[in-house]
Amino acid sequence: MEKWKNEEEAREQIKDMITEYYHDFKEVKKTFRPGDYISYASRVYDEKEMQNLTDATLDFWLTAGRFTHQFETEFAKWIGVKYANLVNSGSSANLIAFMALTAPELGRRQIKRGDEIITVACGFPTTITPIIQYGAVPVFVDVTIPQYNVDADMLEKALSPRTKAVMLAHTLGNPFNLSAVKLFCNKHDLWLIEDNCDSLGTQYTINGETKLTGTLGDIGTSSFYPPHHMTMGEGGCIYTNDSTLNRLIKSFRDWGRDCVCPSGQDNFCGHRFDRQYGNLPQGYDHKYVYSHFGYNLKATEMQAAVGCGQLEKLSSFIERRRYNWSRLYTALDSIRDKVILPEPEPGSKPSWFGFLITIRPETGLKRNEIIQYIENHNVQTRLLFSGNIIKHPCFVKMEEGRDYRVIGDLENTELIMKNSFWVGVYPGMGNKEVDYMAEVIIGALKI
Repeated sequence: MEKWKNEEEAREQIKDMITEYYHDFKEVKKTFRPGDYISYASRVYDEKEMQNLTDATLDFWLTAGRFTHQFETEFAKWIGVKYANLVNSGSSANLIAFMALTAPELGRRQIKRGDEIITVACGFPTTITPIIQYGAVPVFVDVTIPQYNVDADMLEKALSPRTKAVMLAHTLGNPFNLSAVKLFCNKHDLWLIEDNCDSLGTQYTINGETKLTGTLGDIGTSSFYPPHHMTMGEGGCIYTNDSTLNRLIKSFRDWGRDCVCPSGQDNFCGHRFDRQYGNLPQGYDHKYVYSHFGYNLKATEMQAAVGCGQLEKLSSFIERRRYNWSRLYTALDSIRDKVILPEPEPGSKPSWFGFLITIRPETGLKRNEIIQYIENHNVQTRLLFSGNIIKHPCFVKMEEGRDYRVIGDLENTELIMKNSFWVGVYPGMGNKEVDYMAEVIIGALKI
């Protein structure tokens, strides 16, 4: 190989080799045949992500750097917020989003131990875990079917003098009733955290204005785990339009420190050695002043590099998810007498993560038999995560009325726990895969 003239030329040649490697060894060229395995989700990428990843590796900066800054800037612009902060997972994003609201800087609105947070029991546990770990009290309300989101009519019944926030996830791309939830939060001066991990790109129209979910509450969160709308392998993001909340998010993510210097920079504020903090000596190094009990939950530069490549494809990913969902919905119309098909929330244009199906209880059909048939025909299925989190082993020693409250009988939550499942609609699926899934699902209901 001819000797490189400089580092820039070397990098370009390496990138060219990466492109050849991708097309020779990684590019998906398989033609689907009925009976081939269909996963509920998978990574969709090309040479761009591999080039970015290699580029970041050649920098060998490893922690947050130029790709992280690029991603946070471009993602904030894409979703329509002022501030976006990259973290190592969607679960960490939820943790930081909640912890930011426990900061004493928020005055009377600070969430304290024993305060109540309205949420749902039907969903992924890390929407709830930060509440419990901090010592606040989750208040569980039921969900609706076929939207699979919070029953907004139950919010007033869940309210108490100790209620400080509402923390809810948009389910598999379908948004909860943001109009009603925001009205409730505004009326009672409550925080709203949108767990947007399964719904990146979902549109919602409120008061004649269309925005993306995750941007209508006080804080939104996303996950970039491989099955999600875009991936970094691991990774997540917290976003907001509030400058105070943004500073708190950065602090809790970055060890709880008071300093806002970017990684690798010193004295960004110009006051590194001339101020008084707490009971520390005058002029104590600001880089080592801790205002909060925080964590180190930053992502790596390599993750951000992959994310930059994925972000360029995100809009096309979303459109394909919508197409696959609609095609499957049409194909399953003939089995409405046996199952409940999902319906989008009014006023929304979902960015679907999966296709949820609930077996009608009057049919007497058993979910385990149905999904085992489907799985045996090489179509991967998933349940709606916890189904009902309070039925899980982690809640065995939790005391209702003290550690958590339940409003009503959670009837729909119970039905989902027993009768619901979902299949994927990820953008790597073609028409043949979607049609085969429909054929298998219809066949399963005849057993």
